[in-house]
Amino acid sequence: QVQLVESGGGLVQAGDSLRLSCAASGSTFRTHTMGWFRQAPGKDREFVAAISGSGIVTYYADSVKGRFTISRDNAKNTVYLQMNSLKPEDTAVYYCAGDGNIFYYSDYSLYNYWGQGTQVTVSS
Repeated sequence: QVQLVESGGGLVQAGDSLRLSCAASGSTFRTHTMGWFRQAPGKDREFVAAISGSGIVTYYADSVKGRFTISRDNAKNTVYLQMNSLKPEDTAVYYCAGDGNIFYYSDYSLYNYWGQGTQVTVSS
């Protein structure tokens, strides 16, 4: 069983930056496609970014492309989401997801492990 623990959320102003971290347990982390999703109140969960096990391949939602960067450190079993130029519409609970399918990286139903979520609030 893999456990994912997110950290790094908080309250910031528009234009600020935050870095989310997701620490994973388990020895198979380096083989897992990892993703970040978010869910705002009253909205469906949406894809934000994904990264392959090697870290070579990354994907982003159009809404965050150029502002967010996903990365991973397999030696530390950790995946990161660097969020720059934050906007009020980025406000949501952000979830780390593990063991997805790199060919269907935006399909949240194909991820087997989920963190508890971390709140990101961006004020205008």
